[in-house]
Amino acid sequence: MPTSKIVYLGDLRTQATHLASSEAIITDAPVDNNGKGEAFSPTDLAATSLGSCAMTIMGIVARRDEIDFTGSEIEITKIMSSEPPRKIARIEVNFKMKTPVELSEEVKAKYIRTAHTCPVALSLHPEIEQVFTFEWIV
Repeated sequence: MPTSKIVYLGDLRTQATHLASSEAIITDAPVDNNGKGEAFSPTDLAATSLGSCAMTIMGIVARRDEIDFTGSEIEITKIMSSEPPRKIARIEVNFKMKTPVELSEEVKAKYIRTAHTCPVALSLHPEIEQVFTFEWIV
């Protein structure tokens, strides 16, 4: 069964619908690539997916460990290559991990390893530099 349906709306814009939930998102070409930049670009979504996937996998492990990461945040910075062809060169993933108690260095290391092994991280081309930083906040 298909996962999503994408409709080209014209003017370098698409609407992607998740078929199981009917949730939709709009994509727009970025300003530096002839677009309006009024929504996520496809490469923005790829970079954002890395952070979302890492947090989701960490959340699965945290639930099992009875640790609550609710309120944690991630900031994503996507850097495009300066040389042709146009592609993502680097994704910076900055985690601000909110925890109810101080975690040991060993436990923090476990979650850092978990983030790096999320399915999106493992699926991206190896030439894309993935830089993860963590700030732990009690």
